[in-house]
Amino acid sequence: MTAEITLAPALQEELMIIKKEIQDAFMKGLHDCFPDAEDPLKMGIVPSEEDYKQSLFGKQSVVRQLMQDGKRIGGVVLQIDEKSGRNEVDFFYTLSSAHGKGIGTKAWFAIEAAFPETKVWELYTPYFEKRNIHFYVNKCGFKIVEFNHKGYAGSNEEAEDPIFDEFEFFRFEKVMTKVSRDV
Repeated sequence: MTAEITLAPALQEELMIIKKEIQDAFMKGLHDCFPDAEDPLKMGIVPSEEDYKQSLFGKQSVVRQLMQDGKRIGGVVLQIDEKSGRNEVDFFYTLSSAHGKGIGTKAWFAIEAAFPETKVWELYTPYFEKRNIHFYVNKCGFKIVEFNHKGYAGSNEEAEDPIFDEFEFFRFEKVMTKVSRDV
């Protein structure tokens, strides 16, 4: 049985460590899906420095460490909109040493419990990340609500984010109900 997962605020000096861990998680996902890719950074999926800056230091940013037995096993970067209750998951990861143990699912439910006023959670994941798709849909209760690609930027049509011109993503949502909050 695994110990409880808790969330701890990330201190300013820990943000660059968390950023590096996020980058490592992205690179592992890319290498797992595209083992023969010579330079996965050129694939256009790796977040830019500006993406990290906006996520980690934005006005609505909330960065938490995922903790188990006093050790960081991952992290989450959220955009919390207290007014609308529509919150976004920018980055959510567990260290590779924590994979396959049910820790991610427990961590997700700890995140939900920490933000009980959330009405809707939203996130994006690349089309090729089958492990992420399985996790969010089958373990956490998200629904795929959009497929963004070069010809369809979906709800981001007004945004000037070129990533949607270059790469394909699924957009997920989880509408929180009384039942899902009690799980």
